Amino acid sequence: MNYYFTGTLIILMTLLAFCVKPAYGGSTQTNTSGSNTAIEGGYTSTATTTYQSGSESTTTTNNTTNSDIKSSPPSASAPSYNSMTQDVCAVGVSAGVQTFGIGVSGGKHVIDENCERLKLARILNDFGMKVAAVAILCQDERVFESMIQAGTPCPIDGRIGKEAEKLWAKYDHERPDYDLYVKRMKAREKKEQAIAKEKALIEKKRLEEELKMTKELEKQDEEKAREDLKNLIKVR
Repeated sequence: MNYYFTGTLIILMTLLAFCVKPAYGGSTQTNTSGSNTAIEGGYTSTATTTYQSGSESTTTTNNTTNSDIKSSPPSASAPSYNSMTQDVCAVGVSAGVQTFGIGVSGGKHVIDENCERLKLARILNDFGMKVAAVAILCQDERVFESMIQAGTPCPIDGRIGKEAEKLWAKYDHERPDYDLYVKRMKAREKKEQAIAKEKALIEKKRLEEELKMTKELEKQDEEKAREDLKNLIKVR
């Protein structure tokens, strides 16, 4: 009897050794620029027990742990651009854009045309070329407009003063402020039309009032004439 029980116990323990799956702890981690994803755990355990009477008990345990860790990527810094000297009309421009996944930055040098124009005009004036200095300043539409408003139009084709004004009126498409000039002329034309329309309405109203007054005077004259005629008949 003892041998039978001992043998049965050994058989049961052997079956348990083959049927029970050990629990394995696992960890998987994936690293991407700006994103770290780690999966921890993830094991399955199954146990089966067979009793002497033939009944069986099975237990299964599943366990999965996920963790998602994200970290910001390095910042995209805009590069620094210098003109390297004070006598160069160049300005450094740079910019950078940073998102969670990618960053972009860049820059370049931009020529300041107004700065160049001032330097050239100053040099020409130092050389005694005053008209040429004014002419190069007149390439700026603001200077051109101010010269027109002052009654001293900018030089054109070697002409100055009234002769330059006539040429600018003839070849107005060559004006540096041509777009603004056309816009202003259209606005003035529209305003003149509005003024003319208003004057026409005033004149029409005046004529109507005069016509009304004339009719009233004629009516009064007719009534007076009738009265005079009646009085004359009574006297006779």
